[in-house]
Amino acid sequence: MSTGRRTTDGTARVPGTPGRFSRWMQRRSNERLVRKVRGGKATFLGMDVLVLHTVGRRSGVPRETPLMWLPDDGDAVLVVASGGGSRNPDWHANLTAHPDDVAVELPGRAPVPVTARVLDGAGRERAWQRVATAQPRIARYQAKADRQYPLVRLAPR
Repeated sequence: MSTGRRTTDGTARVPGTPGRFSRWMQRRSNERLVRKVRGGKATFLGMDVLVLHTVGRRSGVPRETPLMWLPDDGDAVLVVASGGGSRNPDWHANLTAHPDDVAVELPGRAPVPVTARVLDGAGRERAWQRVATAQPRIARYQAKADRQYPLVRLAPR
């Protein structure tokens, strides 16, 4: 007898990933946030929000994900935190699989094509200091995480 959780197709769910109800809630929350951004609202829980446009890495289907971001010298910096989860979120995999098919939508504006670059070394450290100062809750999540959160710089093309 198995006590492991199952996905809708009957396969075992990977530990550290959300269940069906959590995924449903996340989809509904994301839909509301996308509507807020398109309506010109810029924040959620004290964080600036944008809509990231990517293409599904396997499906090729356009995806929209509302995300917290920080401005940095005319660019946007994203934290790949996944709500403190143990894995990078799907939007990150989509972004790295199709880096030429990325755009951002700022509150009340049309999507703008961007170039995405994962930060490392001194550039990552500098950006992380800005993130930790601006959003201490993300720094607390990072302190408890078993992985280093990637940071992604989005620069307009």
